Amino acid sequence: MPESTAKFSAGDLVRHRLFDYRGVVVDVDASFRGSEQWYEEVARTRPPRDAPWYHVLVDGASHLTYVAERNLDDDDSGEGARHPLLDHFFEGFEGGRYVPRRQLN
Repeated sequence: MPESTAKFSAGDLVRHRLFDYRGVVVDVDASFRGSEQWYEEVARTRPPRDAPWYHVLVDGASHLTYVAERNLDDDDSGEGARHPLLDHFFEGFEGGRYVPRRQLN
């Protein structure tokens, strides 16, 4: 996905506008990639499907969420997050964001 079309990238700290939780972006989809059933049952505010969606590790929890870009803001607290999978996706925390692990393909 071209970086210029998405506001956030892997390692960015974000805050959900509606539910006020913090998290860390681990992946970006250029548009909605979930099922129709999930969208109908979970995406109650009906965010656009043709805009970026993000996979986010929720701070202080052990789950991951799937969130539309319009529901996210920058988290500028400067604080890291707490999540059991942080070490799986990131190698460190520098300058207010997480450093993604290098993919070896």
